[in-house]
Amino acid sequence: MPELPEVETMVRGIRPFVEGREILSVGRCRCAYRPILIEPSAAAITRRAKRCTIDSVRRIAKRVVLELSNGDAFAVEPRMTGLMLVTDPPDRTHLRYEWKLGPAATSRRNSTAGMSLYFWDRRGLGTIRLYRDGSIHQELGPPKLGLDALAVTAADWRAACDKTQRAIKVAMLDQKFIAGIGNLYASEILHLAGIHPESPARDLTDDAIAKMSAATTRVLETAIKYEGSTLGDGTYRNALNQDGGYQNEHRVYAREGELCPTCNSGLVERFVQTQRSTFFCPTCQRLGESCRVD
Repeated sequence: MPELPEVETMVRGIRPFVEGREILSVGRCRCAYRPILIEPSAAAITRRAKRCTIDSVRRIAKRVVLELSNGDAFAVEPRMTGLMLVTDPPDRTHLRYEWKLGPAATSRRNSTAGMSLYFWDRRGLGTIRLYRDGSIHQELGPPKLGLDALAVTAADWRAACDKTQRAIKVAMLDQKFIAGIGNLYASEILHLAGIHPESPARDLTDDAIAKMSAATTRVLETAIKYEGSTLGDGTYRNALNQDGGYQNEHRVYAREGELCPTCNSGLVERFVQTQRSTFFCPTCQRLGESCRVD
């Protein structure tokens, strides 16, 4: 489930604990379940990463990036159930990878002793890749990924939408279209903007595009403030193994049959687009109202 707000929360959560620390060792954890994808080989990762310092922690789309002092960079993609943790995990049976870190060179929280950074993944769909010096920018930049959802302007949205006739909700899930938005936040953004999820992207009016751009910023930044959404399965946790809080602010996602909080008259409905659940209010989000008429 982790989307941009959850991954950004992971980044902000682990950053003060791991930046400036030396990597003492790295490796897979013992796990009886299907192994996750880790590239390159264990020997190559150890050779390149051991004794390097984690210079910075940042986010690229839905990935946590650890930039190392030798120019290499780890990119961790949590996908459905992955978590980056600096404390005890939800359970130890789904621990997948560990970075053992030495004391931080500068004065930071917990800098007086070594520690571990963990990747935990219940379903085992996450990936860990170590990119060679500078290659991460080629591998995870345009055209393989679109502009980051927190950086796009209304003009960027207009340019992206003009290139596709797909339903706007479907297009938003394509990381080459705009990077970082997933199923949950796409529904929330479109509801706040008053746009029907099946509206053809190319047909959206400039006013609708402006509303969608503003709604994207508002929804994502608020979700980051609340440290992401922990849904009913309880899988998502922040870096300290605590619940997020944005699930309590959802307007439509997973609220089928409930009264719309915007119009207080329509009931939230659910339908399926490309095998994903879409939630919307038929009163606030009327098909065709946000589209240009030829």
